[in-house]
Amino acid sequence: MDKALLAILVCPVCKGALHYDDAAQELICKVEGLAYPIRDDIPVMLAEEARVMTLNEVEALK
Repeated sequence: MDKALLAILVCPVCKGALHYDDAAQELICKVEGLAYPIRDDIPVMLAEEARVMTLNEVEALK
């Protein structure tokens, strides 16, 4: 994931910062508990495409 791109991307729902999960190839919004997929090196920044994270996943990020 390009660091310059990551620095300007925000969650489309809350406009909060995103965190890159290399292993899962997702951009994580800790505030909303959403994981946006990265497909073919392109972040899919659509709320309807985001995976809702489990409570355990969100707690593990804190």
